[in-house]
Amino acid sequence: MQNLIPYFIVAFIYMAVAIDFWREAKTPENNASVRLNALKLHSAMIALGLLIHGWLLHQSIFSVGFNLGFYQSISAILWLTVLVYWVTDRNHQLYSLQAFVLPPAAIFSLLPAFFTETHFLPESGNHLFLAHIWVAMIAYSLFTFAALHALLMAIAERNLHHKTTLIKLPNFPPLMVMESLLFKMIGFGFVLLTITLASGMWFSEEIFHKPMQFNHKTIFSIASWFIYASLLFGRYQYGWRGLKAIRWTLAGFLLLVLAYIGSKFVSQILLGH
Repeated sequence: MQNLIPYFIVAFIYMAVAIDFWREAKTPENNASVRLNALKLHSAMIALGLLIHGWLLHQSIFSVGFNLGFYQSISAILWLTVLVYWVTDRNHQLYSLQAFVLPPAAIFSLLPAFFTETHFLPESGNHLFLAHIWVAMIAYSLFTFAALHALLMAIAERNLHHKTTLIKLPNFPPLMVMESLLFKMIGFGFVLLTITLASGMWFSEEIFHKPMQFNHKTIFSIASWFIYASLLFGRYQYGWRGLKAIRWTLAGFLLLVLAYIGSKFVSQILLGH
Protein backbone atom coordinates (compact mmCIF):
# COMPACT_ATOMS: atom_id res chain seq x y z
CA MET A 1 0.00 0.00 0.00
CA GLN A 2 1.36 3.39 -0.95
CA ASN A 3 1.77 6.25 1.50
CA LEU A 4 -1.63 7.88 1.22
CA ILE A 5 -0.78 11.08 3.08
CA PRO A 6 0.62 13.06 0.08
CA TYR A 7 -2.40 12.07 -2.02
CA PHE A 8 -4.82 13.28 0.65
CA ILE A 9 -2.81 16.50 1.02
CA VAL A 10 -3.24 17.22 -2.71
CA ALA A 11 -6.97 16.43 -2.61
CA PHE A 12 -7.36 18.58 0.52
CA ILE A 13 -5.59 21.55 -1.08
CA TYR A 14 -7.70 21.41 -4.25
CA MET A 15 -10.97 20.99 -2.34
CA ALA A 16 -10.10 23.64 0.27
CA VAL A 17 -9.58 26.26 -2.45
CA ALA A 18 -12.80 25.23 -4.22
CA ILE A 19 -14.82 25.27 -0.99
CA ASP A 20 -13.41 28.66 -0.01
CA PHE A 21 -14.42 29.96 -3.43
CA TRP A 22 -18.00 28.71 -2.93
CA ARG A 23 -18.04 30.31 0.52
CA GLU A 24 -16.99 33.64 -0.98
CA ALA A 25 -19.54 33.23 -3.76
CA LYS A 26 -22.36 33.03 -1.20
CA THR A 27 -21.07 35.89 0.96
CA PRO A 28 -18.94 38.08 -1.32
CA GLU A 29 -16.29 40.19 0.40
CA ASN A 30 -16.63 43.89 -0.34
CA ASN A 31 -13.11 44.79 0.81
CA ALA A 32 -10.89 44.80 -2.29
CA SER A 33 -7.73 44.22 -0.25
CA VAL A 34 -9.19 41.16 1.45
CA ARG A 35 -10.33 39.75 -1.90
CA LEU A 36 -6.88 40.29 -3.41
CA ASN A 37 -5.18 38.53 -0.49
CA ALA A 38 -7.60 35.62 -0.81
CA LEU A 39 -6.84 35.31 -4.53
CA LYS A 40 -3.10 35.32 -3.84
CA LEU A 41 -3.55 32.65 -1.19
CA HIS A 42 -5.65 30.51 -3.55
CA SER A 43 -3.02 30.82 -6.27
CA ALA A 44 -0.23 29.84 -3.88
CA MET A 45 -2.19 26.86 -2.57
CA ILE A 46 -2.94 25.64 -6.10
CA ALA A 47 0.74 25.97 -6.98
CA LEU A 48 1.64 23.85 -3.93
CA GLY A 49 -0.96 21.27 -4.90
CA LEU A 50 0.42 21.14 -8.43
CA LEU A 51 3.95 20.56 -7.16
CA ILE A 52 2.96 17.68 -4.87
CA HIS A 53 0.56 16.22 -7.45
CA GLY A 54 3.24 16.38 -10.15
CA TRP A 55 5.77 14.65 -7.89
CA LEU A 56 3.28 11.87 -7.11
CA LEU A 57 2.57 11.38 -10.81
CA HIS A 58 6.29 11.19 -11.57
CA GLN A 59 6.72 8.54 -8.88
CA SER A 60 3.72 6.57 -10.09
CA ILE A 61 4.49 6.72 -13.81
CA PHE A 62 8.29 6.70 -14.04
CA SER A 63 9.41 4.73 -10.98
CA VAL A 64 9.71 1.54 -13.05
CA GLY A 65 9.65 1.91 -16.84
CA PHE A 66 6.77 3.98 -18.19
CA ASN A 67 3.60 2.91 -16.41
CA LEU A 68 0.64 4.83 -17.80
CA GLY A 69 -2.42 3.01 -16.57
CA PHE A 70 -5.98 4.27 -16.70
CA TYR A 71 -5.93 6.02 -13.33
CA GLN A 72 -2.49 7.55 -13.86
CA SER A 73 -3.70 8.88 -17.23
CA ILE A 74 -6.81 10.53 -15.78
CA SER A 75 -4.84 12.00 -12.89
CA ALA A 76 -2.17 13.35 -15.27
CA ILE A 77 -4.77 14.93 -17.57
CA LEU A 78 -6.43 16.66 -14.60
CA TRP A 79 -3.02 17.79 -13.33
CA LEU A 80 -2.30 19.36 -16.71
CA THR A 81 -5.79 20.91 -16.76
CA VAL A 82 -5.23 22.55 -13.37
CA LEU A 83 -1.81 23.73 -14.58
CA VAL A 84 -3.38 25.29 -17.69
CA TYR A 85 -5.98 26.97 -15.48
CA TRP A 86 -3.35 28.25 -13.02
CA VAL A 87 -1.14 29.70 -15.77
CA THR A 88 -4.09 31.22 -17.65
CA ASP A 89 -5.55 32.70 -14.48
CA ARG A 90 -2.41 34.76 -13.99
CA ASN A 91 -3.46 36.96 -16.93
CA HIS A 92 -7.22 36.50 -17.27
CA GLN A 93 -8.49 36.17 -13.66
CA LEU A 94 -10.66 33.11 -14.23
CA TYR A 95 -11.08 32.26 -10.57
CA SER A 96 -14.73 31.31 -11.14
CA LEU A 97 -13.43 28.38 -13.17
CA GLN A 98 -11.79 26.83 -10.12
CA ALA A 99 -15.29 25.79 -9.01
CA PHE A 100 -15.29 23.44 -12.03
CA VAL A 101 -11.61 22.48 -12.31
CA LEU A 102 -10.53 21.74 -8.76
CA PRO A 103 -13.21 19.32 -7.43
CA PRO A 104 -12.67 16.69 -10.19
CA ALA A 105 -8.90 17.21 -9.89
CA ALA A 106 -9.16 16.48 -6.16
CA ILE A 107 -11.06 13.25 -6.80
CA PHE A 108 -8.91 11.96 -9.65
CA SER A 109 -5.64 12.83 -7.91
CA LEU A 110 -6.52 10.15 -5.33
CA LEU A 111 -7.19 7.31 -7.78
CA PRO A 112 -3.57 6.16 -8.39
CA ALA A 113 -3.16 5.66 -4.63
CA PHE A 114 -6.03 3.18 -4.39
CA PHE A 115 -5.89 1.57 -7.84
CA THR A 116 -2.30 0.58 -8.55
CA GLU A 117 -2.76 -1.29 -11.82
CA THR A 118 0.21 -1.40 -14.17
CA HIS A 119 0.19 -0.73 -17.89
CA PHE A 120 3.74 -0.43 -19.18
CA LEU A 121 3.94 1.15 -22.61
CA PRO A 122 6.14 -0.37 -25.32
CA GLU A 123 8.97 1.66 -26.81
CA SER A 124 9.34 3.54 -23.52
CA GLY A 125 12.95 4.30 -24.47
CA ASN A 126 11.90 5.99 -27.72
CA HIS A 127 11.86 9.73 -27.04
CA LEU A 128 9.68 10.47 -30.06
CA PHE A 129 7.10 7.96 -28.86
CA LEU A 130 7.12 9.51 -25.38
CA ALA A 131 6.72 12.94 -26.97
CA HIS A 132 3.71 11.59 -28.87
CA ILE A 133 2.12 10.43 -25.59
CA TRP A 134 2.70 13.75 -23.83
CA VAL A 135 1.50 15.82 -26.78
CA ALA A 136 -1.70 13.76 -26.75
CA MET A 137 -2.19 14.28 -23.02
CA ILE A 138 -1.58 18.03 -23.28
CA ALA A 139 -4.13 18.17 -26.11
CA TYR A 140 -6.70 16.31 -23.98
CA SER A 141 -6.02 18.61 -21.02
CA LEU A 142 -6.52 21.70 -23.21
CA PHE A 143 -9.83 20.34 -24.45
CA THR A 144 -10.82 19.45 -20.88
CA PHE A 145 -10.08 23.03 -19.89
CA ALA A 146 -12.04 24.27 -22.93
CA ALA A 147 -15.05 22.09 -22.03
CA LEU A 148 -15.09 23.33 -18.43
CA HIS A 149 -14.64 26.89 -19.69
CA ALA A 150 -17.56 26.37 -22.08
CA LEU A 151 -19.75 25.29 -19.16
CA LEU A 152 -18.75 28.46 -17.31
CA MET A 153 -19.64 30.49 -20.39
CA ALA A 154 -23.05 28.81 -20.54
CA ILE A 155 -23.74 29.88 -16.94
CA ALA A 156 -22.49 33.40 -17.69
CA GLU A 157 -24.79 33.56 -20.74
CA ARG A 158 -27.82 32.59 -18.65
CA ASN A 159 -26.94 35.07 -15.91
CA LEU A 160 -26.50 37.80 -18.52
CA HIS A 161 -30.03 37.18 -19.77
CA HIS A 162 -31.38 36.88 -16.20
CA LYS A 163 -32.40 33.26 -16.68
CA THR A 164 -32.65 30.92 -13.72
CA THR A 165 -29.68 28.64 -13.15
CA LEU A 166 -28.79 26.11 -10.46
CA ILE A 167 -25.29 27.56 -10.11
CA LYS A 168 -24.66 31.14 -9.08
CA LEU A 169 -21.10 32.33 -9.65
CA PRO A 170 -19.77 35.88 -9.25
CA ASN A 171 -16.81 37.55 -10.89
CA PHE A 172 -17.37 36.59 -14.51
CA PRO A 173 -14.92 38.15 -16.95
CA PRO A 174 -16.59 39.82 -19.97
CA LEU A 175 -18.07 37.22 -22.30
CA MET A 176 -15.97 38.49 -25.20
CA VAL A 177 -12.82 37.81 -23.16
CA MET A 178 -14.06 34.35 -22.17
CA GLU A 179 -14.96 33.56 -25.77
CA SER A 180 -11.58 34.71 -27.06
CA LEU A 181 -9.80 32.52 -24.50
CA LEU A 182 -12.02 29.54 -25.40
CA PHE A 183 -11.03 29.68 -29.05
CA LYS A 184 -7.36 30.16 -28.19
CA MET A 185 -7.46 26.96 -26.13
CA ILE A 186 -9.35 25.10 -28.84
CA GLY A 187 -6.89 26.35 -31.45
CA PHE A 188 -3.86 25.16 -29.47
CA GLY A 189 -5.58 21.89 -28.65
CA PHE A 190 -6.53 21.35 -32.28
CA VAL A 191 -2.92 21.74 -33.42
CA LEU A 192 -1.76 19.23 -30.80
CA LEU A 193 -4.59 16.83 -31.64
CA THR A 194 -3.59 17.00 -35.31
CA ILE A 195 0.01 16.20 -34.37
CA THR A 196 -1.23 13.35 -32.16
CA LEU A 197 -3.27 11.74 -34.93
CA ALA A 198 -0.52 12.16 -37.53
CA SER A 199 2.24 10.84 -35.25
CA GLY A 200 -0.03 7.99 -34.15
CA MET A 201 -0.33 6.87 -37.77
CA TRP A 202 3.45 7.11 -38.22
CA PHE A 203 4.25 5.13 -35.06
CA SER A 204 1.76 2.47 -36.01
CA GLU A 205 3.56 1.93 -39.32
CA GLU A 206 7.20 2.49 -38.30
CA ILE A 207 7.34 0.95 -34.82
CA PHE A 208 4.49 -1.51 -34.57
CA HIS A 209 4.68 -2.49 -38.28
CA LYS A 210 0.95 -2.48 -38.87
CA PRO A 211 -1.44 0.05 -40.36
CA MET A 212 -3.44 2.27 -38.08
CA GLN A 213 -6.52 0.35 -36.97
CA PHE A 214 -9.88 2.02 -37.51
CA ASN A 215 -11.37 0.96 -34.18
CA HIS A 216 -13.78 3.02 -32.10
CA LYS A 217 -10.89 4.96 -30.54
CA THR A 218 -9.59 6.08 -33.92
CA ILE A 219 -13.05 6.81 -35.30
CA PHE A 220 -14.09 8.91 -32.29
CA SER A 221 -10.75 10.79 -32.35
CA ILE A 222 -11.09 11.63 -36.05
CA ALA A 223 -14.74 12.63 -35.57
CA SER A 224 -13.67 14.94 -32.74
CA TRP A 225 -10.96 16.41 -35.00
CA PHE A 226 -13.59 17.19 -37.65
CA ILE A 227 -15.88 18.81 -35.07
CA TYR A 228 -13.15 21.10 -33.78
CA ALA A 229 -11.98 21.84 -37.34
CA SER A 230 -15.56 22.78 -38.26
CA LEU A 231 -15.90 24.92 -35.15
CA LEU A 232 -12.70 26.84 -35.89
CA PHE A 233 -13.70 27.26 -39.53
CA GLY A 234 -17.17 28.46 -38.51
CA ARG A 235 -15.66 30.89 -36.05
CA TYR A 236 -13.34 32.58 -38.53
CA GLN A 237 -15.57 32.29 -41.60
CA TYR A 238 -19.01 32.93 -40.12
CA GLY A 239 -18.27 34.38 -36.69
CA TRP A 240 -19.77 31.51 -34.68
CA ARG A 241 -20.05 32.35 -31.00
CA GLY A 242 -22.24 31.96 -27.96
CA LEU A 243 -24.29 28.82 -27.46
CA LYS A 244 -23.35 27.41 -30.87
CA ALA A 245 -19.65 27.51 -29.96
CA ILE A 246 -20.37 26.04 -26.53
CA ARG A 247 -22.36 23.12 -27.97
CA TRP A 248 -19.73 22.28 -30.58
CA THR A 249 -17.00 22.46 -27.95
CA LEU A 250 -18.81 20.06 -25.64
CA ALA A 251 -19.68 17.70 -28.50
CA GLY A 252 -16.04 17.45 -29.56
CA PHE A 253 -14.94 16.89 -25.98
CA LEU A 254 -17.51 14.12 -25.48
CA LEU A 255 -16.11 12.27 -28.49
CA LEU A 256 -12.57 12.65 -27.12
CA VAL A 257 -13.71 11.22 -23.79
CA LEU A 258 -15.24 8.24 -25.59
CA ALA A 259 -12.12 7.83 -27.71
CA TYR A 260 -9.41 8.02 -25.08
CA ILE A 261 -10.84 7.51 -21.61
CA GLY A 262 -13.55 5.13 -22.77
CA SER A 263 -11.13 2.92 -24.69
CA LYS A 264 -8.59 2.84 -21.85
CA PHE A 265 -11.31 2.01 -19.32
CA VAL A 266 -12.61 -0.87 -21.40
CA SER A 267 -9.22 -2.31 -22.33
CA GLN A 268 -7.40 -1.88 -19.00
CA ILE A 269 -10.15 -2.04 -16.38
CA LEU A 270 -12.92 -4.19 -17.85
CA LEU A 271 -10.80 -6.48 -20.02
CA GLY A 272 -7.58 -6.25 -18.00
CA HIS A 273 -5.27 -5.82 -21.02
